[in-house]
Amino acid sequence: MELYEYARPKLMSGKKILYVHGFASSGQNGSVKTLRLLLPEAEVIAPDLPVEPSEALALLKSLVEEQKPELIIGTSMGAMYAELLHGSYRILVNPAFRLADTILKNNGLGLREYHNPRQDGQKSFIVTKALLEAFRELSSHCFENIDSEEDAKVFALFGKHDTMVDTWGLTREHYSQCIRFDGSHYLNDAALLHSVLPVIQWIDDIQNEVSRPSLLIAFDDVLSYRHNSEMIAAASKAVQYLAPRYDLHFVVSGAADEWEEMLLKRNWIEEHIAVPAWNRVSLTTHKELLLGDFLVDAHPEECGGNDFMGTLIHFGSDGFKDWNEVMTYFSRLCGE
Repeated sequence: MELYEYARPKLMSGKKILYVHGFASSGQNGSVKTLRLLLPEAEVIAPDLPVEPSEALALLKSLVEEQKPELIIGTSMGAMYAELLHGSYRILVNPAFRLADTILKNNGLGLREYHNPRQDGQKSFIVTKALLEAFRELSSHCFENIDSEEDAKVFALFGKHDTMVDTWGLTREHYSQCIRFDGSHYLNDAALLHSVLPVIQWIDDIQNEVSRPSLLIAFDDVLSYRHNSEMIAAASKAVQYLAPRYDLHFVVSGAADEWEEMLLKRNWIEEHIAVPAWNRVSLTTHKELLLGDFLVDAHPEECGGNDFMGTLIHFGSDGFKDWNEVMTYFSRLCGE
């Protein structure tokens, strides 16, 4: 499918998103273009940041005061700036909270060219020791005045294959909503679509006070997926389709003495489903005690699945033989 086919006109409709770019980038980068394509009814504000940190932060604070964005998304250096913009919902992607050290490690001092065109026409800038010290001073103010309300508004995403920045441990010391995703340091279309967009959905639902029907998926056979790429692809496609439409959760069940195997299954789900499964995997010995509107279960005869109090979808039975038939069923419920 072409990227435009994944556009979500209703998501963040009528709202403003402030995008804060990374080091040596600009507001005309590919991530901004993709966000505007995926969220056509949202206004994505993406300024070119001054090189000087104090000037960049002042510009961002004035934009927040003037535009009042419902969401701020920052990547790398931009995530460091975004963390300092208290009061707003924020998504911090691969935050470079130790930017001066990161620059020295990966590039060093001297002339640096911008990766993307800038509105002021500048092609390059110079990294000096004074600039690095200015970044150190600014980053020393990160993680100040964080209370429970502030913590709830921040989601931090970390690429599993990021070799440039590693602030996972540091960020987890201060924020509770830290999530790993399948990606590297630089955002690409796949990471935006499958990792950032689900978080935007959560935030939009919170702001709009949306309550979606809860859909539980029992993944008790998940370990058999490990060596079957077609099964993984089919399940992933179903999750991508269902996640925007339902309050999606995942279930692993087993006997009381099977906790180790259940934990292996949970880890597989969190590894391969990634962001949509974050904080949404439940382990149980009694599926009949789960609260939800729907349960998709290939083995309802085990652990009380047949006594589930909502609507049971017996995966593998007539009408639900595969994930395509499951998606067809739910698409009809949604009136699509």
